[in-house]
Amino acid sequence: MFMEGLNLNLLAILSGALLYMVYGGIYYSILLRKKEQSNHPATYAAAVIVAFISSFITGLFVQSAGSAGVIEGALSGLIPGVLISIVYLKNTLFGLINKNAFLIAVGDHLIIFTLMGALHGYLH
Repeated sequence: MFMEGLNLNLLAILSGALLYMVYGGIYYSILLRKKEQSNHPATYAAAVIVAFISSFITGLFVQSAGSAGVIEGALSGLIPGVLISIVYLKNTLFGLINKNAFLIAVGDHLIIFTLMGALHGYLH
């Protein structure tokens, strides 16, 4: 019943996922350039799945808010970024994540969800 009312823009979801992957590749290659890591191919497959899920959720937020345009979309996209950041804050307060990792993760999520929201709003 819930999905029947959804008329999500497939181009926006695909574009948002691609944006997420390109942004993540740039963001983390800059942050991790000094560390030599060899990730398993499953890690990259999981990252692609996360990109599509994140773009889909951002599309839901943008559409649910009725955001049309880059600015409104960006503000709607900021919402899931803030929610995820709150979870990271809680984990940091309990010592599960160090402060440096917290700042990296929060910065990443606030930026990418805002950008995806702007893209979804533009394509809405």
